[in-house]
Amino acid sequence: MATQMTVQAQRGTSFLRFAVALQTLTIFLQAVSAGLLLTASYGETLHSVGARVMYGASMLYVLAAVLAWKPGGGSPRPIWYASGFLALASLQVVLGIAHVPSVHLPLGVLMFGLSMLALARR
Repeated sequence: MATQMTVQAQRGTSFLRFAVALQTLTIFLQAVSAGLLLTASYGETLHSVGARVMYGASMLYVLAAVLAWKPGGGSPRPIWYASGFLALASLQVVLGIAHVPSVHLPLGVLMFGLSMLALARR
């Protein structure tokens, strides 16, 4: 029984690592598409689609954090981190829709740095 719990906890941790890596990648791709937004006609569409994918990746991170915590009984701290990222992603979407680049761009850089930090900790 104990080894089954260990295997479940290990799977949850692997899924959590994957979710953080996916979120980090999607945030990076948003930076790339932001550059294309300024230079290419299809940049706006790419950035818009990327925003939805990034938001989905943030929701997946929350799910992965809950699944990693529940079976193994570990620390709920990753859930707080993931929820914080989801809140930042929500703010980022609102700022993007409102066309407030003076806050939208620095927040994106902050999110990428925090996501890289979370990835390094996994």
